[in-house]
Amino acid sequence: MKKGFKAIAIMMVVMLFAALVTACGSNASSKISVGIVLPTKDEERWIQDEQRFKEALKDSNYKGEILFSQGSSAKEKENVETLINKGIKVLIICPFDATAAGAAVEAAKKEKITVISYDRLITNTTAVDYYATFDSNKVGAKQAQYLVDHVKGTGVPLYLYAGAATDNNSFLFFAGAWSVLQPKIADGTFKIANSSEAIGVAGKATLEREEMAKVIGQVTTSWNPDEAKNKAQTHLTAAGADMKGDVAILGPNDATARSIADVFRADSAIKSYVISGQDADKASGQYIIDGKQSMTIFKDTRTLVKDAMGLAVDVLDGKKIETNGEYDNGKKKVPAKQSDVVAVDKDNFKEKLIESGYYKASDFKGL
Repeated sequence: MKKGFKAIAIMMVVMLFAALVTACGSNASSKISVGIVLPTKDEERWIQDEQRFKEALKDSNYKGEILFSQGSSAKEKENVETLINKGIKVLIICPFDATAAGAAVEAAKKEKITVISYDRLITNTTAVDYYATFDSNKVGAKQAQYLVDHVKGTGVPLYLYAGAATDNNSFLFFAGAWSVLQPKIADGTFKIANSSEAIGVAGKATLEREEMAKVIGQVTTSWNPDEAKNKAQTHLTAAGADMKGDVAILGPNDATARSIADVFRADSAIKSYVISGQDADKASGQYIIDGKQSMTIFKDTRTLVKDAMGLAVDVLDGKKIETNGEYDNGKKKVPAKQSDVVAVDKDNFKEKLIESGYYKASDFKGL
């Protein structure tokens, strides 16, 4: 009997040990190393990024979790706290509000988590380690250059629109655009149609941030298509005949550009318009094919996600981090990994968006 009890006891210890090993192995394999926070799931752009991150995580040796803030700084902070509690080592975050996100990343930094600001720079905090971005100044400059290259004559009404005043990228885009547009405003190619603040600083080649803030405050779309539509309607209602005809429009991104274009196209006093965009949304791809939107800036999210995940993996692997730029966020100069951008219109649409494998030809009609 004693031998039987001893055998059973040994067997139970072995089974318990095996269960503990299995549990520990399960926890190790399911451990989340990379937390990713994106601003909203209501825009095509961020759904694309989500898919790219899922693919990148699948190809890495690390597990991650992707959460959406849905345009709320409170939800964003909650998402970061959730990921901190899950033991992440690296946080990749695209802030909804560049300044408000500081509190969230500072909480992560206290836990010795490496913070990578993704696409949009988090400002006024030292708790950002790296910035994965496109060259935002170049985005604005390419948008503006397209307008310059595709208008005729002088005195062309210029309608300015910007992204969210809470997004540092809006300032970078606008600064890039202004560097190209201002000389053409000064020489009479353009006349500003919808911003008294912009008219007030039209003689300045470079604007201080406070001056840009006043202009952006007048023409912000908050990256919201409905707000963009309402603002465009207000501007066209107030515009006289001299501010209509053939016009140029600085559209901030594709979602807002489509809304603005719809409003301008519906006004019988608008003979033609040239409008910029960015993100290469599928919907705007169709607009470009149909002649409703002039161009977009193609920011290949495959490259941006690859850069962000590359930074994260190098951190986790303890490798040397390589960057190719830096951005001042108001508290520190943040080392940046910058990806290039490309202007796309009807002429190079197939080459840049179809032949590159970014989209399928079957995604569009009349290509």
